Amino acid sequence: MTQKAGDEVAYTVTYLEMEEKPAFPYPPMPTGGPTVLLAADEPPVRYFLNMYDAVGAEYEWTDQHAKPLPEVKDFLNDPSVTMFTLMRNGWPAGFFVLDARIAGECDLAYFGLVSEAVGLGLGKYLLHTAILMGWELPGVTKLTVNTNSLDHPRALPLYQKAGFAPVRRAEHKRILTRDRSY
Repeated sequence: MTQKAGDEVAYTVTYLEMEEKPAFPYPPMPTGGPTVLLAADEPPVRYFLNMYDAVGAEYEWTDQHAKPLPEVKDFLNDPSVTMFTLMRNGWPAGFFVLDARIAGECDLAYFGLVSEAVGLGLGKYLLHTAILMGWELPGVTKLTVNTNSLDHPRALPLYQKAGFAPVRRAEHKRILTRDRSY
């Protein structure tokens, strides 16, 4: 089935929470090539949007492009927000953003791998690391994340397997920005 850019589509957003730190340990660094996880110090908006697009363009991640650039910059430069990039063999394989602006809560605001890194065994490593890093932030008593039915089909099961539980769903509509095939 193919949907065309310009079509209006309905999608479901699932909001998930984790109220206890999971028992799993930090995962070992994946094998198969030099791999490093780097925290960005006040990343440029263009770098964030590059990763945002590299991971999410095919899943209709467009909301950040609708915001004024100073608003995106303020988000990225907030001391309670940190962007991490997973580098593999010298290129960015994925990223995540931890947002702890709400007292006691850490939101896994963005998470994903670029398409070339999917299937290399990096997803579980990156997610478990993001979760444990979120729990290490001072005062955190709950982690949150959301995904939607336009995201990768394994996103929701991956979050649930890692320990997140759905707490609510919301139905939305949007106009597609690119063709999608299922």
